[in-house]
Amino acid sequence: MSLPPPPKVQESQEALHAKAKGSPGYRSYALYDKMYRRDALGWADARCRADGGVPGVDRQTFADIEAYGLDRRLGEPAAGLRAKSYRPQPARRVFIPKGDGKRRPLGIGTIRDRVAQMAVVPVLEPISEADLGPEQHAYRAGLWRWTDASAKWFIRQVV
Repeated sequence: MSLPPPPKVQESQEALHAKAKGSPGYRSYALYDKMYRRDALGWADARCRADGGVPGVDRQTFADIEAYGLDRRLGEPAAGLRAKSYRPQPARRVFIPKGDGKRRPLGIGTIRDRVAQMAVVPVLEPISEADLGPEQHAYRAGLWRWTDASAKWFIRQVV
């Protein structure tokens, strides 16, 4: 599920994108402060809640974390990001079935780690988007392989 970021986060994204697009050789050395902001972490938490999912290695569910309290829940990753000492916990390893009967491994991060990682997305995404050309569609917000014009041409030719 895609929730729009809060206005301040959106403004920050637009500024980062404009700077990266306008100065291709530009390097930013101050990005941590944009990750641990309360609005960014709150949005990341809302995104993770909307996506759902199962507990990680710590076995904490969204209900457990809700009982813990929002301020404490967001304060811990914020403190780690602010101090530049945040380290994710190991992923919980599960195996999911494939269509051919085999199983493939899947690593499931803790909810706390997913929130911290989601807080990084609105910071790095606009910077990396500035470097991608219009023909590059993989892993981009709002795009997928079939939105590419050459893919449409290919489909018409095959059919």
